[in-house]
Amino acid sequence: MKIFYKIFILFFGLLFNFFYGFGQSTDKLISADFEKVTFSDFVLSLEQKSEYRFYYNPSDFDSLSVDLTVVEKPLAYILDQAFSNTSFYYAIDQGRKTVFLTKKYAISTTLPVGLIEKGSINSGIPKQPELKTPDFSDIRDKDVPIATMENKLYVIGTKINDFKPGNAILSGNVLDARTGAPLIGVAIFVENPRIGVSTDQFGYYLLTLPKGRHVLNISGVGFKSARRQVMLYGNGELNIELQEQVNTLKEVVVTAEKTANVNRTQMGLEKINIQTIKQVPTVFGEADILRVMLTLPGVKSVGEASTGFNVRGGATDQNLILFNDATIYNPSHFFGFFSAFNPEVVKDAELYKSSIPGRFGGRLASVLDVHSRDGNKKKLTGSAGIGLITTRLNVEAPLIKDKTSFILGGRTSYSNWLLKMLPDDSEFNGAKAGFYDVNLHLTHEINKKDNLYFTGYISGDNSNLGSDTTYSYYNSNASIKWKHIFNTRFYGVFSTGFDKYENINHSDENPVNAYNLNFSINQTNLKAGFNYYLNPKNSLEFGLNSIYYGLNPGTLTPIGNQSLVQTNKVSAEQALESALYLSNRYEMSSKLSLDFGLRYSMFNYLGPKEVYTYPPNFPKEVDNIIDTVSYARNDLIKTYQGPEYRLSARYNISDDFSVKAAYNTMRQYIHLLSNTTSMAPTDIWKLSDLNIRPQFGSQISLGLYKNFKSNTIETSVEVYHKRIKDYLDYKSGAVLLLNHHLETDVVNTKGKAYGLEFMIKKPLGKLNGWLSYTYSRILLKMDDANAGQLINNGNYYPGNYDKPHDVTLIGNYKISHRFSTSFNVTYSTGRPITLPLAKFNMAGSERTIYSDRNAYRIPDYFRTDFSLNIDGNHKVHQLTHSSWTIGVYNLTGRNNTYSTYFTKEGRSLKGYKLAIFPVPIPFVNYNIRF
Repeated sequence: MKIFYKIFILFFGLLFNFFYGFGQSTDKLISADFEKVTFSDFVLSLEQKSEYRFYYNPSDFDSLSVDLTVVEKPLAYILDQAFSNTSFYYAIDQGRKTVFLTKKYAISTTLPVGLIEKGSINSGIPKQPELKTPDFSDIRDKDVPIATMENKLYVIGTKINDFKPGNAILSGNVLDARTGAPLIGVAIFVENPRIGVSTDQFGYYLLTLPKGRHVLNISGVGFKSARRQVMLYGNGELNIELQEQVNTLKEVVVTAEKTANVNRTQMGLEKINIQTIKQVPTVFGEADILRVMLTLPGVKSVGEASTGFNVRGGATDQNLILFNDATIYNPSHFFGFFSAFNPEVVKDAELYKSSIPGRFGGRLASVLDVHSRDGNKKKLTGSAGIGLITTRLNVEAPLIKDKTSFILGGRTSYSNWLLKMLPDDSEFNGAKAGFYDVNLHLTHEINKKDNLYFTGYISGDNSNLGSDTTYSYYNSNASIKWKHIFNTRFYGVFSTGFDKYENINHSDENPVNAYNLNFSINQTNLKAGFNYYLNPKNSLEFGLNSIYYGLNPGTLTPIGNQSLVQTNKVSAEQALESALYLSNRYEMSSKLSLDFGLRYSMFNYLGPKEVYTYPPNFPKEVDNIIDTVSYARNDLIKTYQGPEYRLSARYNISDDFSVKAAYNTMRQYIHLLSNTTSMAPTDIWKLSDLNIRPQFGSQISLGLYKNFKSNTIETSVEVYHKRIKDYLDYKSGAVLLLNHHLETDVVNTKGKAYGLEFMIKKPLGKLNGWLSYTYSRILLKMDDANAGQLINNGNYYPGNYDKPHDVTLIGNYKISHRFSTSFNVTYSTGRPITLPLAKFNMAGSERTIYSDRNAYRIPDYFRTDFSLNIDGNHKVHQLTHSSWTIGVYNLTGRNNTYSTYFTKEGRSLKGYKLAIFPVPIPFVNYNIRF
């Protein structure tokens, strides 16, 4: 094959000269500073600075870098210097303005003197027809062209003889060539002038360029970098297809977003694609979005089996978790060991820790925006996997080729066989647990301006852990979205959806005490968002959204005629949350960029409801209730409203070094009530009302971003300070379930969170991964004597999830085409706890003295995980492709403490530590793709 390739290059070069001849030309001299640049960047720069087009095999040159400075030198001199003392050669065809680059063997672009007699060259060869540029003047009335070839010139706009300089808009979609699905976050840029954008969540891009000829550089992680040549006469559209990247052992530097961390204005934004998610080893070997998020700086959890996560000192309920714009209230399965997101359906995820866009609201700490893949629009494909306790199946196919597609994925567990292996004397003997989830995503292209998207998601968990109580919870979501392109500058997205979360706990083992306890939250949302490209310096994003909440705060009912349980129902709640937002991205200069916006939110708490009233400046306690006010259905009980500011700025000190700053405020009108340190099936949500105020937070942050070694290593340092107001904490001995006057058992606190986050990341190559370190504190304070007994005498105390130090190292190493390894090492400070310190007798009964709230900590946490990934053969034309994932979770077998508890044994109070995985946990998964 290599010999054929070399002969082909030689024959190709000879034919050029044979048909067209060659002549002398005066080439312009080149000045450039190539400081340890990759060879692909070196060639790209030469093509921009000269009139020559380069042809070479990229795999032959991927290990070569160039370190060279030249001033006013010809092209041949530069290539001589670059290839000095190497086995690389070049051949320049001045007539065709073409350069051929080869390894080990040189080629010639001229024939030896005398080989063909003068005049005989034309004797038997027909005259070459004149080359003409095709006329695409009517392109606007036809389908949008799909650019698939690098050497073809795509003419955009109406070709006219009287060419007038100026700017024109080029827009379109970037698609996966194999599936036809849109690609998110693909970088599209031109070198001269230096202008670039990234595709949005629909794979759409828009560029304003000077009229004339340009070379578009297109790069996306996991896809081959490509170039498209365009001749821009006026406004027009061009769709682009990219091929998947199959990496070799040698390092491949992909330019996609290689400077995005430096150049984008947003701070605290973490983007993770599914390829990265699948590399990180997790318990039971199942790829898990939430577990990967916990390896990022500023993101923590309270323990190994916890549900939810904490971001920059925020509680678990202060994270807005979205799946295709649907709200997920409980994001995990199986006691927190599995994420609620099927990895075979997910495309990528974005976590906003600061610089939160104006279109998001309703939570204080963060937004986790998860996107599903679109189904294959070209053919039927799928995948399946089986592990120790789970199995999954995914199918995708076109319903109407190139227009309508679906993707359907499902997972279920069969863990009871594992639980049955527990000893008979175990407290979990007889335990049962299981879960399932089903995803459906449909896409339909109505025409070139209109697209429809439908997403459906259901999930359920059921467990009893060896007790007589069964815990169940369910997520149900459905949404439909319509995207309409008004023109090349302006498009809108309209959506509506329904979200439901429900937990049901019941016990029927003892007929006398049999009961059913139910909680549910339902919400219906309407959204309209618009993007308007005002000019090259300004782009606007604006819209409105509204959410209707309906809550069942708790209903206890008896099961069976023998049950003595009394029906107890907390009255339902409803509310309407609405918001308007407007944001502007302003490119003040090539170095300075600003994002500023305003979101105005309003919350209306509605009847029917009976509301208790209390005297002013007195604690809200049952003994202080002075009246009960009844409101009819849809009566306005209380309104909260206010502005939310979003500001961020970026200044580029150099092409690979920038400084950023951000400030944003958020309002949260819904609260999670839990008597555990992490989310649990017994948790309930509570709307703000007349007696419970909404939460408010403000955050200021500053960051430095620097890339090294030609943007192959990314580093960042961010510091932040956050203020929190009206966060709910609980009084000692608080009762949360079936509480008809909940405000008597909670207190409003204020808090402050601050920290530093450091990250160094090598995103690509044979060895890739990242190292993150976080120093973070969250301190709360309740010092309002009128609200009741002070906590810790009104001084600051750590929140339940305060863990100052956190270090994580993720590494992936590609051994060969078929074998790769991954490891995860993590350390964190133990979370705070409150301990009993002493006991005393009072009035004939024994009492316990406790420490200040959260004054002590459980032992520090440390864990190492390792996995080996084994791919099948890489033959393209075969029915299925299979792979294995084998590994060990908690490789060192460290006995990490999850929680502590105390029991009275005789006259003594003894403390115990609970560990979830005190031993190494091996796992194996088999995956198949067809």
